[in-house]
Amino acid sequence: MRTVLILGLTLLLSQSALNQPMTTILQPAEGLAAINRLAFSSEQTQRVLARLDKRIQTYADDYEARLLKGLLLFYVGEDQAALVELNNLTQLVPDFRLAHLIRGDILAARSNRVALAGNIPVLAPATTKEIQDQLNGLKQEAWARLHAHLQAVDPDKVPLSLLQLAPNVKRALLVDKSEHRLYVFERQDQDKPPQLLRDFYASTGKIDGNKRKQGDLRTPEGVYFITTYIPQQKLPEKYGIGAFPVDYPNSFDQHQGKSGDGIWLHGTDRIYYSRPPMDSEGCVVLTNLDLKAVSPFITVGVTPIIITDKVVWVDRQTWLNTRNEITTALETWRSDWESRNLERYLSHYADGFWNESFDLKQWKEYKRRVYQGKAYQKVTLSDLSLFAYPVVSAAGDSVVLASFRQAYQSNNFNSETSKRMYLTQHQGKWEILYEGR
Repeated sequence: MRTVLILGLTLLLSQSALNQPMTTILQPAEGLAAINRLAFSSEQTQRVLARLDKRIQTYADDYEARLLKGLLLFYVGEDQAALVELNNLTQLVPDFRLAHLIRGDILAARSNRVALAGNIPVLAPATTKEIQDQLNGLKQEAWARLHAHLQAVDPDKVPLSLLQLAPNVKRALLVDKSEHRLYVFERQDQDKPPQLLRDFYASTGKIDGNKRKQGDLRTPEGVYFITTYIPQQKLPEKYGIGAFPVDYPNSFDQHQGKSGDGIWLHGTDRIYYSRPPMDSEGCVVLTNLDLKAVSPFITVGVTPIIITDKVVWVDRQTWLNTRNEITTALETWRSDWESRNLERYLSHYADGFWNESFDLKQWKEYKRRVYQGKAYQKVTLSDLSLFAYPVVSAAGDSVVLASFRQAYQSNNFNSETSKRMYLTQHQGKWEILYEGR
């Protein structure tokens, strides 16, 4: 192994740095110039290289894996192999600026001329603030990409967010803002968690935190659904090859007083390959090539996109237990509604219940009026999806979003509708916080 600084990544790869937030790692240039020995064993490096090779073999368009493979090959002393990998990559993707920068740094490092990424003598006359900002953005991007691979998802863990996908919801997107990743999951059998298909580097809002108002430059956190597709011909250049708007602000957001709109999953201005990790006005941004790869997984009006500050990964038994708790609560609610036992049915609603027309008191009054004319009721639920919500309720309790089809029959009214329901866990019991469409 060698002690050498590339993109300041010796610092970023140190064991102490891996668990720190980006802002504490990405110090000014003089801090990054310090040379640190990588606290990363040969065995660990080889495991990461093997994982990158598998990604490349599975998806030829995984250019991120090729980039990081070149970087790690250099780290283990295989200079020529690293350059071959990066030469091939820059030919495949000529506008991948980070790949060019790393390739240049490796060439310079071979003659011991690198102290900081991009700090190459031939570039010195052109070192304007704009160029420095661009270089800092590339360093941040390199850190985000590499950190995500060094902290690879445990194959035995699953995201708590995706508790159940309905049969018609083939895939779901999951965005981890802290790791700057977008994951694509595919539905499996009913009692199996969704399976991870692919993951991609993603850029999010310029300001950290959950979006609250128009223009705050933050990316919202919640469970959203992709509502439409806008082709590049109808978009300004900065949105790249296309855009998928989402339904922010949803009912939960509006109830919390959030404002703003225009939150999209979209591509990148074609004069750039990618953008720094925190560089959007609130949208989730992929490279154009990655958006092209993600697009076939998206069904407009159906595909959910869960955006969270940090994904909660759990073991499969925890996932199953939580999923079963929610399905049991929903089945009890359905059964109590069907039984015409009004008080038992109303006991499922939380004190803070709301929808577009009623608060809890009004809801109870409304249901008591309706129940007076019912001789029988039959309620059937189907196409159930369940998502652990990334934001707690106003009372600080956990929230789950249930999305399903509801068929209702009675002696004087029949209906079939799509329904969304927020449930909150209060004192160990799941209660209905919102019920609507």
